[in-house]
Amino acid sequence: MKVIEHIERADNTLFTIEILPPVKGDSIQSIYDSIDPLMEFKPAFIDVTYHREEIVYKERQNGLLEKQTIRKRPGTVGISAAIQYKYGVDVIPHIICGGFSKEETENGLIDLDFLGIHNLLVMRGDNLKNERFFTKDPAGHEFAIDLVRQIMDMNKGKYHDEELMDAQPTSFAVGVAAYPEKHLDAPNMDTDIRYLKEKINAGAEYAVTQMFFDNQKYFDFVKKCREEGITVPIIPGIKPISTINQLVTLPRAFNIDIPQDLVKAVQACKDNRQARQVGIDWCITQAKELIANNVPVIHFFTMGKPDNIKKVAEAIF
Repeated sequence: MKVIEHIERADNTLFTIEILPPVKGDSIQSIYDSIDPLMEFKPAFIDVTYHREEIVYKERQNGLLEKQTIRKRPGTVGISAAIQYKYGVDVIPHIICGGFSKEETENGLIDLDFLGIHNLLVMRGDNLKNERFFTKDPAGHEFAIDLVRQIMDMNKGKYHDEELMDAQPTSFAVGVAAYPEKHLDAPNMDTDIRYLKEKINAGAEYAVTQMFFDNQKYFDFVKKCREEGITVPIIPGIKPISTINQLVTLPRAFNIDIPQDLVKAVQACKDNRQARQVGIDWCITQAKELIANNVPVIHFFTMGKPDNIKKVAEAIF
């Protein structure tokens, strides 16, 4: 079932989760262990993130450095198929621009189509760790909208490989990312919303937000989107803070603000156990307010740790 169909058929706010692929070499059981505790809440769909390649330099015997490209986590195709097969739940693999040519993207989409996985979340992806600015693959896409357009072309039977004969149309449904506190690379919020509208006009059916800890920023963002003519569902994404150090790491990694009341509460904690409980309590309050405002879905970023999400879900679903 497509995401929009889930939303249209639901009587109440839906529960959904996002998981990380396991570290390369780890078993699929680590994925199951992060999902099993949350299945009692009947997630409407499960997102599987994608982490792009990393560049490392290894010293050779002659003393020179050799540049190597590595992938620390496996891709989403096999993981998505395993989850859908085991749990019978719709899976949404993340499709990114970074590190992929258009042909590689097409091949991955063909595999997903064969497997009956037709929901996608499309994003540009992050910079490499040693890059100040995003650099696309020489034969790939620079912006998420270009990736949306490639997928929409495939839905019309138009493939990157123009020599294909009698190519069959795919039936992908696409979601895109939204940023209540502005994307890091956008010059201002108005421009960021314009970019979002362009992705919607290109064929995206819904948006999922970056995590936020202040609901008012989400409400203000949705209001501004509606004023600009964006009518698709905008799904809020949230997570509970789980360590004291996340007061530093989360704003740096995701370009977000943490409300001062939450900062003070976490700073007053003696250890991470206390901080984890503060994060759970704050997230429960956030979720209840979002539900009271009739959001269609609440999307929880698990970061591979289901126990705190389970406690939040127990309080609201």
